[in-house]
Amino acid sequence: MSSARFRPILVTVASGFLSTVQPARAVDAPPPIPTPRPASLPVSPLGPEGRFDLIFADEFAEPELSQDRWTTCYWWDNNGCTNLGNKELQWYVPQNIRVEDGTLILTAKPEEVIGHEGMTFPYTSGMVTSGRYYEEDLSDTRFSTTYGFFEMRAKVPSGQGLWPAFWLLPDNHTSKPEIDIMEVLGHRPGVLELHYHYKKANGDVRQKGHEIETDDLSKNWHVYGLEWSSEEITWYLDGEELWRIEERELISNVPMYLIINLAVGGNWPGAPDESTRFPAELKVDYVRVWQRSP
Repeated sequence: MSSARFRPILVTVASGFLSTVQPARAVDAPPPIPTPRPASLPVSPLGPEGRFDLIFADEFAEPELSQDRWTTCYWWDNNGCTNLGNKELQWYVPQNIRVEDGTLILTAKPEEVIGHEGMTFPYTSGMVTSGRYYEEDLSDTRFSTTYGFFEMRAKVPSGQGLWPAFWLLPDNHTSKPEIDIMEVLGHRPGVLELHYHYKKANGDVRQKGHEIETDDLSKNWHVYGLEWSSEEITWYLDGEELWRIEERELISNVPMYLIINLAVGGNWPGAPDESTRFPAELKVDYVRVWQRSP
């Protein structure tokens, strides 16, 4: 393991949409209707001990992306979207999302496209979220939860400028807190990035982060997991605990939704270069969310 390292704050707001923020659902609100569990699914996530109930799952067994579980952009979708706060180079479009042989595939490729306010983006890519679009009501959120174990089995791409991630944001359309279950910078696929961004009581934004040195994550499939409770946040890789935050006063208690994306470029990873191979693909075998049994 290497020492902790912090990255620039991931800004997740876009101009013109802040007026659409709606109140968060109460913390003790009932959880969403559970996704039926196929007989083949395990009875608990990989890593933690104890009893769990499955409350959300997508095995990507259907021929197309489930519109009941996923949207294909941030909530400020406007014929596509991006993250301007990071100065990312991709424009997310649904055409770069497909389900094939039980696998969700998000594809990044060089493709010039006009996006936000007439800006030109040199790449397109794909993302999915379990949230909602800005014109939808809070009740239209596909899936969000307060606390749980979040698990994804995926194969990440490598290459300068590529930035796959699996993370959580509040379903009230604010940008903090943010829990990054996993992030990998394509130019160093042997390092797993773990981060938590939060606001202090006075409104100051702070972050905690950790780097874990691993084998090249792009060579094989891996299971990325995180348990979020009122007491701690714990990160896992292939069932092995990697890091935890135990300062209870820092831990979020608002409902959060899922995001999976393949970014290109930006302040942190830098732009692709001649060594980057396109098209690049983030492949996802499944996504599952559990809650501990009472």
